[in-house]
Amino acid sequence: MSSDRIQIVGLRVRGQHGVLPVERRDGQDFVVDVALDLDLRPAAASDDLATTVDYGALAERLAAVVAGEPVDLIETLAGRLADVCLQSPLVRSAEVTVHKPQAPIPVPFGDVSVTVVRP
Repeated sequence: MSSDRIQIVGLRVRGQHGVLPVERRDGQDFVVDVALDLDLRPAAASDDLATTVDYGALAERLAAVVAGEPVDLIETLAGRLADVCLQSPLVRSAEVTVHKPQAPIPVPFGDVSVTVVRP
């Protein structure tokens, strides 16, 4: 079994997720990293986009989810993004990390993130 991966790192999208009214009203930037586990041997052998995941199209679908319907928790957002990644039958599993660098935390911090892994 192959352990190949496609990754998108640092996808930055404005969204209005969070439990506080100010988060819903003003929005903030979210940063998304995804890693897809799949067998890339068919794509390497054929040089055909149809045999792999089109990461450009995937990035657009992920961005639409982040910019779309607000949710309270980034855990929920990460789960929705993982569902998008798993829509391709080629993907065996997906790891999605949602970073919320402007989270309303009253003390200095570098990052807040949630990671989900879905088979």
